[in-house]
Amino acid sequence: MSSERLIYLPLGGAGEIGMNAYVYGYGKPGKERLIVVDLGVAFPDMDTSPGVDLIIPDIAWLEQRRDQIEAIFITHAHEDHIGAVAHTYDRLRAPIYTRKFTANIAKRKMDEYGHPEDAVTTVAPWPQQTTVGPFTVGFLPMSHSIPESSSLVIDVAGDRLIHSGDFKIDMTPGVGEAYDPELWADVSKDGVKALICDSTNVFSQNAGRSEATVGPEIEKLLGTAQGMVVATTFASNVARVKTLADAGERAGRSVVLLGRAMKRMVEASLETGVMKDFPPVVSPEEARGIPRENLMLLVTGSQGERRAASAQLARGKYMGLEMKEGDMFLFSSKTIPGNERGVIKVINAFSEMGVDIVDDSSGLYHVSGHANRPDLETLHDVVKPQILIPMHGEHRHLREHAKIANAKGMKGVLAVNGMMIDLSGNEPKVVEYVDSGRTYLDGSTQIGAMDGVVRDRIRMALNGHVTVTVIMDENDEALGDPWVDAMGLPEQGRSKTSLVEVLEADLAQFLGRANAKTLRDDDKLHDGLKRTVRQSANDEIGKKPEVTIVVSRLS
Repeated sequence: MSSERLIYLPLGGAGEIGMNAYVYGYGKPGKERLIVVDLGVAFPDMDTSPGVDLIIPDIAWLEQRRDQIEAIFITHAHEDHIGAVAHTYDRLRAPIYTRKFTANIAKRKMDEYGHPEDAVTTVAPWPQQTTVGPFTVGFLPMSHSIPESSSLVIDVAGDRLIHSGDFKIDMTPGVGEAYDPELWADVSKDGVKALICDSTNVFSQNAGRSEATVGPEIEKLLGTAQGMVVATTFASNVARVKTLADAGERAGRSVVLLGRAMKRMVEASLETGVMKDFPPVVSPEEARGIPRENLMLLVTGSQGERRAASAQLARGKYMGLEMKEGDMFLFSSKTIPGNERGVIKVINAFSEMGVDIVDDSSGLYHVSGHANRPDLETLHDVVKPQILIPMHGEHRHLREHAKIANAKGMKGVLAVNGMMIDLSGNEPKVVEYVDSGRTYLDGSTQIGAMDGVVRDRIRMALNGHVTVTVIMDENDEALGDPWVDAMGLPEQGRSKTSLVEVLEADLAQFLGRANAKTLRDDDKLHDGLKRTVRQSANDEIGKKPEVTIVVSRLS
């Protein structure tokens, strides 16, 4: 029996949708040479991570083994797969390999954070392969909602693994490569040990629709529009942006791109040649001189993001343009679970302006970038893996996908973040549990999710905050009464008196009653003052605020 082992370890993306990070390793236990597939981000929300800018995987396990990492391979340029490469580069210092379009986006990110662009190596698609340590890796073209999305063919120690990345089965994707069943059959013909597979739409029973079905429906819709038309979609879905722009041009409308991400993605697509042409666009300044009925704006913000173009239009003018009664706003996108509140806020703001809103409830104006259950089964049948490991999904998605695999005679393995799977023998097994979690990018600083910073922020948001300042003289007696600053609390409570004055009076009473031992001991003094504030505030307003005590002693 060989002493080497082949391992798979998800650090993000398995048990959640977003923040993808997967590790493959081969070698003696604990000494494996490693490759990383994708380093993505998740996005914060005000309920669980207020004030946070981005959420990235906890890579402490990888950082401790960075001299074992051969390379990082990025499957495509969606933020949940590429968004953390620049934020983690200093800690891992591993070379990054990806295809031309994704490399264009990755290099921009690296440059933005002052990292060397040449850390990113551009590779050609299959049949080209890249050998790093014991691994030989090839990028297998696959259709998705962004150009040049690829699955990875990973050959190691005589075994072939296929990491699907995000995919759908689309023969006419518009921009990017179509699914090629003959190529996939050829790559799989000599046997595939494991297929590590996208699980996002495992519960969708109908076969996925092609991007090509969307254009005619959008054109029909534009034919009914009287005023200005504004449409939003994911900026990275370049095929959809082009579909919308082409439809606008055919309807005799001038096209305007609004939003930095939208412009950046179109530029990257043209620069790298994945998109051959794009309808002429006019600037917002030029658009102000064009009749409304001859305008089509393509804007960022399909998920209700507060700073994106759609939300800014919903609040009034943006770049000198504004929505008016009789205009139309089209969501050519799906609302990601968790973003409903922001999207509904935008919709209601437009409704109050008299704008007609068209969403995707009809299913006509958007198709998913992920394979539905019948398409997942199509890939299973082509690849015929010995083992199927679901990834890119919540726990319920992974579990359902594993059940489908087992029912079809494959070995389905339910592996969530932090679960290391040994794939060496014929029976995959869990060999270790690794601490996995999340790190918050908070402003320009990375903080651990368990550091308490965000927890304290949530507690302050829920309960308010009180600062108490006390000055003690040389005899350990209070020099005057304590004073209070309160934030996020009502001005008056049950007594109909100033809350600050009530707190200050109760604190003065506490100091007047406190014995000499308490007044000399900072810890006892802090505890007593804090307890007094919380009890007094609870009596007045029914809340126990967070409290900061500042004791200054005159020496």
